[in-house]
Amino acid sequence: MNRERYSIIFSSLTGNTRQLADAIYETLPKENCDYFGVKETGQPLSEMLYIGFWTDKGNADQSTLELLSSLRNKKIFLFGTAGFGGSDTYFQKVLEHVRQSIDESNTIVGEYMCQGKMPESVKNRYLKMKEQTEHPANIDALIENFDSALSHPDADDLDRLRNLLL
Repeated sequence: MNRERYSIIFSSLTGNTRQLADAIYETLPKENCDYFGVKETGQPLSEMLYIGFWTDKGNADQSTLELLSSLRNKKIFLFGTAGFGGSDTYFQKVLEHVRQSIDESNTIVGEYMCQGKMPESVKNRYLKMKEQTEHPANIDALIENFDSALSHPDADDLDRLRNLLL
């Protein structure tokens, strides 16, 4: 998988997915990279595409979904980050939603997801919710998840991704 021409295309709202894209770029032969960056107009020329996304309401962000739905006859390695990253089950649900946007002429050759830190505004929203007399029963768990996500993607997350590429 790592000897052919490839492109790394990603969308990164908070920089988490960019860290994964950088790890992929650092791992693969740079001389085989046709493109590295956010989606541009037109179709990517490489047959092998590493496509990264951030999670928005349990699916990839809209820009990535549009790109994925336009692709035909490509090999795709999906990678993404999600603030709610406590379980592989959740990651698999997200990937399942993302795969629904990919035409069957494409081949998914790999997938990787990990937790990513969220903007401080998310925690502030949770804290305001907690101040209300009628707040969600899981508000403390949401705040705890926010705090645990602050260190992600971490070195272990990046190493697991690199090992998938070797």
